[in-house]
Amino acid sequence: MSTTAVGVAGLGTIGLKVAKALDNGEVPGMHLAAVCSRSSEKAKSQMAAFRNPAPVMTAADLAKVCEVVVECVPKNAFIEIATTVLSVGRVLITVSGAAILANPNVIETARKHNGRIVLATGALLGLDAIRAAAEGEIHFVHMVTRKPPMSLVGAPYLAEHDIDVMSIENATRIFNGTAAEGAVGFPSNVNVAAAVGLAGIGADSTKLEIWADPGIDRNTHTIIVDADSARFEMKIENVPSEENPGTGKITALSVLAALRAENAVMRIGS
Repeated sequence: MSTTAVGVAGLGTIGLKVAKALDNGEVPGMHLAAVCSRSSEKAKSQMAAFRNPAPVMTAADLAKVCEVVVECVPKNAFIEIATTVLSVGRVLITVSGAAILANPNVIETARKHNGRIVLATGALLGLDAIRAAAEGEIHFVHMVTRKPPMSLVGAPYLAEHDIDVMSIENATRIFNGTAAEGAVGFPSNVNVAAAVGLAGIGADSTKLEIWADPGIDRNTHTIIVDADSARFEMKIENVPSEENPGTGKITALSVLAALRAENAVMRIGS
């Protein structure tokens, strides 16, 4: 039986786990066809440990041979990968909600070339409920993100406002604004908030607080939605990955779930 050719762009915390799962045959009906990375030599070394090493290609060649591409690159490389993949009508699976907000033109690129963007759930929950509520009228969406200080290190907002999160001793709110503003100031930390905005009333209307809390060891997100159809509150506490404390372990798993849904006979959730 033929299987769907999947490419993985970026072999970091998320990409490498997804690639290994594909190589191990954990996603029925799909196989790892190719990978690309900023460091081709490192990628070749990583592939050497696989049962069936996939070729390391450029983004353009990857898009030619792969029907589905999982995007796991740094934000500054997102637009290159997304444009290359979508311009040839492929499926792009990503968790980079913040990058989509920063590059909304990729949606038109997908539409023009019959490509498709799948924004995986990532480290979040309840996107189905938010999307359903958006079919009616949503009055407000308020999201509170709490992270250990280490998980926030490197965010542009901190440098711009001279905030040393590692010196914080008690839970401190370091940002209060919209999901759109948060995506700019914390591009590696608020993909979840960007996804909530895209699923609901828009990132400019989605309220966001970010707290640095040295008393917790999990990345925690609480979302409150009030709509004409329902009022609901959701909370998730994500276990940080060992490789990158800013990324929850569940994020890579959500990408695998999105891949399974591509070929699933029965799909759970809207």
